Amino acid sequence: MNVIKVDRQLANKIAPLVADFRVTLCSYKGIESQPDIEAGREEILEFLESGYPVFAAEDEGNLVGYIVCRIDDPCPCLWVEHIYVRNEYRRKGVATMLFEKAEKIAESRGEDTVYNYVHPNNDGMIQFLRAKGYTVLNLIEIRKPYKDEKLSTTIDVNKNAFDY
Repeated sequence: MNVIKVDRQLANKIAPLVADFRVTLCSYKGIESQPDIEAGREEILEFLESGYPVFAAEDEGNLVGYIVCRIDDPCPCLWVEHIYVRNEYRRKGVATMLFEKAEKIAESRGEDTVYNYVHPNNDGMIQFLRAKGYTVLNLIEIRKPYKDEKLSTTIDVNKNAFDY
């Protein structure tokens, strides 16, 4: 297994992974959806056209995971926009290989951390990051509920309770 840089020629090959990532994100909000491969292709092309570094894990010619990084200039902050690994490849070091790529890019720019967007229901990713020493809550995203979103709990942050 190796990590490769994604370019426009790989857009069709990586699109199903991006589509599956979107389905997974919707599931964290209680929203059922179907993979939209064309939307996945368009999304990855937008990232590439914006200059975002995109890498994929390849196993015997098959793409099994990917990571999209965003670099904020002039600040050298690197954000992980997406990281996704197919179910059958999870817990086999694929995400670690991809994440290490992001950390190396951040390090090459003088940063000692990578910033991560994580859905609060994504326990797997939260545990993955905690195991790598990522324990500081940085920002809170606050929004109105989506149409048909099923909010089932609240989360307390400091003295504030938020629907979730």
